[in-house]
Amino acid sequence: MLHKKDFKYNGTPVEQAKKALIMVHGRGGFAEDILAVADHLKVEDFALIAPQAYNNSWYPLSFMAPEEQNQPWLDSAIELLQLLERDLNQSGISSENIYFFGFSQGACLTLEYVTRNAKKYGGVIAIIGGLIGKHINTGNYITDFSETRIYLGTSDPDAHVPVERVHQTAEILKNKNARVEFQIHKDGGHAILPEELGRANNFVFGNSGALKP
Repeated sequence: MLHKKDFKYNGTPVEQAKKALIMVHGRGGFAEDILAVADHLKVEDFALIAPQAYNNSWYPLSFMAPEEQNQPWLDSAIELLQLLERDLNQSGISSENIYFFGFSQGACLTLEYVTRNAKKYGGVIAIIGGLIGKHINTGNYITDFSETRIYLGTSDPDAHVPVERVHQTAEILKNKNARVEFQIHKDGGHAILPEELGRANNFVFGNSGALKP
């Protein structure tokens, strides 16, 4: 495995938590930075875990490059998330109590991982991301989400993630029995917006959507 088991933790210790949020940083990012986003989510009792990518990137090229051109890094990143999910399961946190948050390249990886391994998860938040590949290989997605709530937020336009790919991703997720909330922010920039975090709180975590002061 090219990506190493380098996990950063915050929140409730895994051994004491009943729920967990896996947070996946974007290209050039750091696990510690994506963990800080949890300050704006209603996850006070959650274990918070963020894997760190080797050289701060999960795979070398665009997520819309032919999949084989991002190998073997893409498979290694997917394997790392699978290892993390299994570790949490073995610690007593079931997959239906595991949530995911990803931004940009991390959102693409998150969506690809959960869709390849679709089951009843706690919920998924993907900010500016879509399923991976020049052409989406739906043959990789053989199970369904059992009504897992998935929030997709994106900007139109975005320099890295065409809104058409996010639309396409949303339809595939719905076809895999996910409950999808999809927001497009006109000229929102390549960033995580406060209104996205508020809507994600409401839809995925079932709260009022108000951010912490």
